[in-house]
Amino acid sequence: MAGSIFGDRFRISTWGESHGPALGAVIDGCPAGLPLSEEDIQVYLDRRKPGQSRFTTPRVEEDACRILSGLFEGKTTGTPILMMIENRHQISADYSDIASYYRPGHADYTFDQKYGFRDYRGAGRSSGRETSARVMAGAVAAKILSRLGITVRAFTASIGPIHAKEFDFSQCLRNPLYMPDENAALLAQDYVSGLMEEKDSSGGIIGCIVTGLPAGIGDPVFDKLDARLAQAVMSIGAVKGVEFGAGFLAASMRGSECNDQYYMSEDKSRILKRTNNAGGILGGITDGSALIMNVAVKPTSSIARKQQTVNKNNEEIEIEIKGRHDPLIVPRAVVVVECMTALTILDRMLVGMSSRLSDVVKVYNGE
Repeated sequence: MAGSIFGDRFRISTWGESHGPALGAVIDGCPAGLPLSEEDIQVYLDRRKPGQSRFTTPRVEEDACRILSGLFEGKTTGTPILMMIENRHQISADYSDIASYYRPGHADYTFDQKYGFRDYRGAGRSSGRETSARVMAGAVAAKILSRLGITVRAFTASIGPIHAKEFDFSQCLRNPLYMPDENAALLAQDYVSGLMEEKDSSGGIIGCIVTGLPAGIGDPVFDKLDARLAQAVMSIGAVKGVEFGAGFLAASMRGSECNDQYYMSEDKSRILKRTNNAGGILGGITDGSALIMNVAVKPTSSIARKQQTVNKNNEEIEIEIKGRHDPLIVPRAVVVVECMTALTILDRMLVGMSSRLSDVVKVYNGE
């Protein structure tokens, strides 16, 4: 299966299935000398793991990270880093019926059409559980970015029709939906609870803000930073859309409204913008302001209410999906968006280090 490798300089490869013995990631291209521990990565995994509230799947996994290579005396060695978690609470029998039919909203049909075979236990490689490997790798990228003064912060901007109106990011850790607005979080919990009683699910929007980025990261044409970020977040299974800055709203704005006008800082040392409709990226390259991205996540496909579908014998049937499923994916996907963003930005920064001869001379001659 192609398509399990991401990045050019900071390259990751993910492996494993939802109901296999383990999942993990290999990082190739991590600079030597980064202090790193399993605890650094566990903080991120704990935000993604199942069984944390009634709004997530009841599957209970410890998701304990193990680093098997690439470290010596607590620091990265510059060699490949292999990280993994074990699957301990998979119940494959829950999925035995699925082998004979195609679930609406899932990749069952498309996998069969491509490979003539699929792992129906929890959707195999197309399962959301694969994202745990991305989170492990993203935690490493985020730690490197933090050394450069760059912070990547994702959050739940909306659940269904309910949008956050306040942005107190300390609130994210105080509610199970990871929303920065206490009142919106309470309304959203009631909304999702009602859907659960109806055996239904919800989608939402994940916001992501990157601060501390210098101007000049990214490349024109095919390697625009926003294009790379779009690829990264669209590779997350449930994501159906992405926008930067004003996004789709820009289509209804006038040029005089949409353009971000420049001005000089008080000390005349920096060029700043009065607005940020561009979302921090112009011509595919960062402009030094905050990078702002919104990611649309569809409702969870596996719902317990009756649905119509077709089986492998081309017969129309009615189904009720069994098993343990999240009523919404958004809260657990927040850290995945954060990590894919960190991976993309770090990779493009490492690529960009050779853009100017003066930078190359500085590294090798110390000038």
